[in-house]
Amino acid sequence: MSTLINKVQLIGNVGNEPEITNLESGKKVAKFSIATNESYKNAQGEKVQNTQWHNIVAWGKIAEIVEKYVGKGKEVALEGKLTSRSYETKEGEKRYVTEVVVDEILLLGIKGDNATE
Repeated sequence: MSTLINKVQLIGNVGNEPEITNLESGKKVAKFSIATNESYKNAQGEKVQNTQWHNIVAWGKIAEIVEKYVGKGKEVALEGKLTSRSYETKEGEKRYVTEVVVDEILLLGIKGDNATE
């Protein structure tokens, strides 16, 4: 491996209505979360489902697509890179956030639901 790449691919369901922000530069940013599910059988043979939540950020044209077509409960496939940042709360506590910055998005499961737009 001569180069290592920061690449994330996820398929999941949107957990909240995307939050769209119009920046002074005219660029848009969309923030939302998606849930991915994994299931397996434990030692007792019982099915166990594990849900992971991912913070998603989309910029520019992708944010415009998100604004038009993505809503709570929609199934999406996306590809992007993993980023981490920190910030300080009003109370002075340091918080850390990991997000997926989207490069590509594919809308899944939209038969008959805005499919002709």
